[in-house]
Amino acid sequence: MGLWAFALRSRCYKFNHKLERRRLVCTTAAKMQEIAVEEPSYWRLFPAKGEVFEEKAEVGSHTITFETGKLARFASGAVVVGVKNTHVLTTVVGATKLEEGKGFMPLQVDYREKQYAQGRIPNTFMRREGAPKERELLVGRIIDRSIRNLFPKGYYYESQVMSNVLCVDGEQDPDVLAACAASAALMVSDIPWNGPVGVVRIGRVEGKFVVNPDMDELALSDLNLVYAGSLEKTIMMETQAREISNNDFKLALKLAHAEAVKLIPPQIRLASKVQNQKRSFYPFTVDSDVLEKIRAKAEIAIDTVMGNPSYGKFERGKALANIQNDIEAILKEEGEEKCLKFLPVAFDQVRKEVVIKNIFEKGQRVDGRGLDEVRDLHTEINLFAPLHGSSLFSRGNTQVLCTVTLGAPEDAQKLDSLVGAPKKSFMLHYSFPPYCINEVGKSFGLNRREVGHGTLAEKALVALLPPENDFPYSVRVTSEVMASDGSSSMATVCGGSLALMDAGVPLRSHVAGVSVGLVSKVDEETGKITDYKILTDILGLEDHVGDMDFKIAGTRVGITAIQLDIKPSGIPLDILCEALEPARIGREHILDAMERTIEKPNTEEKENAPHRGYISVERDYLGKLIGPAGSTVKNIERTTGVRISISAEGRVCVLAKDKASYVQAMEMVDSILGKEIEVGNIYTGCVTAIKDYGAFVETEGGSSGLVHISELSHHKVASVRDAVMIGQKLNVMCIGRDAKGNLKFSLKAAMPSTSSVQVKCGESASTAEVGSVTANAARSVAEWGNAAPGAAKTTIGSFPVETITKSERDVLVYKFPEKRKNTSGASNKANDVVGERQEHNGSQKLHDVECERTSKPGSVSQTKGIRAEAEYELERSLRPTSVSQPKGVTTEAENELKPGNVMSNKTIEPQVVIDVEYEAIVYKVKALGAILKLRNGELGKLFFDEGITSSTFQCGDQVLVKCTKIDQTGRPVFILVDSSKQMQT
Repeated sequence: MGLWAFALRSRCYKFNHKLERRRLVCTTAAKMQEIAVEEPSYWRLFPAKGEVFEEKAEVGSHTITFETGKLARFASGAVVVGVKNTHVLTTVVGATKLEEGKGFMPLQVDYREKQYAQGRIPNTFMRREGAPKERELLVGRIIDRSIRNLFPKGYYYESQVMSNVLCVDGEQDPDVLAACAASAALMVSDIPWNGPVGVVRIGRVEGKFVVNPDMDELALSDLNLVYAGSLEKTIMMETQAREISNNDFKLALKLAHAEAVKLIPPQIRLASKVQNQKRSFYPFTVDSDVLEKIRAKAEIAIDTVMGNPSYGKFERGKALANIQNDIEAILKEEGEEKCLKFLPVAFDQVRKEVVIKNIFEKGQRVDGRGLDEVRDLHTEINLFAPLHGSSLFSRGNTQVLCTVTLGAPEDAQKLDSLVGAPKKSFMLHYSFPPYCINEVGKSFGLNRREVGHGTLAEKALVALLPPENDFPYSVRVTSEVMASDGSSSMATVCGGSLALMDAGVPLRSHVAGVSVGLVSKVDEETGKITDYKILTDILGLEDHVGDMDFKIAGTRVGITAIQLDIKPSGIPLDILCEALEPARIGREHILDAMERTIEKPNTEEKENAPHRGYISVERDYLGKLIGPAGSTVKNIERTTGVRISISAEGRVCVLAKDKASYVQAMEMVDSILGKEIEVGNIYTGCVTAIKDYGAFVETEGGSSGLVHISELSHHKVASVRDAVMIGQKLNVMCIGRDAKGNLKFSLKAAMPSTSSVQVKCGESASTAEVGSVTANAARSVAEWGNAAPGAAKTTIGSFPVETITKSERDVLVYKFPEKRKNTSGASNKANDVVGERQEHNGSQKLHDVECERTSKPGSVSQTKGIRAEAEYELERSLRPTSVSQPKGVTTEAENELKPGNVMSNKTIEPQVVIDVEYEAIVYKVKALGAILKLRNGELGKLFFDEGITSSTFQCGDQVLVKCTKIDQTGRPVFILVDSSKQMQT
């Protein structure tokens, strides 16, 4: 390049930039000509052209369609599987780069059900779906277990399967379609996979098997079997049943396999149309020479540990760890870097070979048991008294603590699923904390394994629960795994059954579960099993080295739940059918031990157990029970503390913490529902209105009636307000109806007559039918002295008294006359305070004008204030009570009237004169005042003021007081004359 060109390029930046770009383009084009461009595959051509491929299969009475090429074109594989108007899209994507350190297949399966599939907006604050629900996790596990074992051995590339329900019509459960779509998506993708599989559901309605039943048929079915299989083998199994026998279940398995095979050819044809070549990969394997070197160094030592049954789980693990550490040290000295890299995998392989060899050659398991022997069992119930039900189940080193909590029907779990029931009232929650295997771990939210194990145990137990109509309550069972050495899910079934029996839940029989394992020898060339052994009640180690974990739960009658987990690419169906029999034998052995602890549901009510009951109500009366906006039901719940739930069919369930609350609530429900008020029955009611002629009382059931003034007391009542007050709680008896049909109540008919009061022997004042006898009267009776000979001893409150009969007593009464004008001098007023005896039927008695109320008022009107309420309590304590008086027992007033007494020739009329001083004794001390007792036995009030408080007096103190007024009830009101004159007794 010349000087001119160089100067021009250095001065002009834009010209310089253009020259550099031109040179870069020329260089890049030359390099691209040297690169061999790979031709695009057919799979990458058809999405751009919009080609869609479809296949169909007839399974049962339904047509299943497979479609690919229209949706999710960038995914490695995407297939839409549908039946009628239910369609599920499943996509698969696999990483092309292998991450170092992966010793397992990192497969992630996500299944989602979004509300748009059924034309709904999510009922959440954000109006969108949140974290996966339990059902989504469970369906994801079904998909995972159906496809995981068919990936090539040593394929450890990260892969993800995502299933999304596009639409549902409510007839078909989309879980089976999602599993079929995952198989088809893997077939059309470039991800290495040894499929396909067919997944079907089998039900049984009225004794006939149904293939892929709809939701209505499934609700009537006593079998729900989800089966995944290849052309020759079984891959996955999930079952819920109502005690199906082994023979019937074998028939269901054979039908399921025959129908599942029908789904395999359409997937093969679909993959051939797509023509997508599988990618090449480098499997993670251990070289044979490395495995031989490690086997030579470790086999004898491992055999020594595995052949010693005295080793426990952790002792065995510690011994094997020491052996591995010793071998690692030897390999480091020898410089075997390649062997050191594969030591953990090779050591585990040798350990597996040793365990299987001992089983085949010696018939010996690692803990010394026989192949069909169950570990030692230990069961306990009622571990903690406050719990509704509890149990501890131990099988070998596996220990599970189960609890039961009973709740109201509205405590049921609400299920927001696209198909199925909207709620479930029986819940089982399984927890597997890290300490149960002596590890340090973190607690997260929903764990797939915990959800899966808990659901399996829930399926096993729910079949034995009574129908919801007979047992309409919510039940929650929790399983806390205390220690795990295999089959903790089956231990949960056993512990849950024991806890339910302990709680009194009416299970028809016990349910037990056992896990069956398999060890086998496989021909490396053909892949077929040449020999196998079935193990009953497998350990955690046997689960790890074996081929399957076949969990089977049920009763003596049949199977209730099954879950199959396998490690190889399939197990022949005949081996699984054979494993059902040893599982039945082991299950019955466990049932024997459980029945020795508790055979039938507990019928004794626990002290803290809730009291429950239900009634059926006609739908026409539901509105009356519920009330406006639920006010009536809420009032019952607020008053009694119970939980009430009402179903659309008219089933009313009442759940209370104790029996008293339950009885009260049921009485209110009966009254509200219009229970007929029967003549002669006693009802609890509240005074709602007071008239001159009587009081209106409303019962707890809402029925109103009149208590006439003549029916308020056995004695004459001058004013209705003297006997009752608004808001007062009363026990009244229905005595009939008037001419218009209105109810008539009687207060005196509900209380014993004062002429026939008798304290029952052995009862306290709170329970004895003593009419108007109160604790205050009991004190008076106690002060009377000894009763007649032969009277039975009893107590009222904490006061010992005698049984009083009509023939042995007089009636003790008081009379407070109306206020009279003061016509005499002050010096003569004191002499006027005397008693008067009146003749009645030839015997001397004292009569009262007012007797004690039998029903304590529920509350004082808020408008009266705190002081008014205290005044009322003071007045109530002051009122004398009509009681029976034994023969030979006289009052102080009567002693003064005996012959020979100075005052015996005078007519005594107890009275108190205003502005006259009296000596009195403090009878009782209340919050705002004191009750005083005069020498003649009359009682009066003394209200406290700023200088006098409740701490100023004690019962028995003598005081000098002056009467200031007579209140409207005829009671004298006093003031303290001189506090310095107060004398201590």
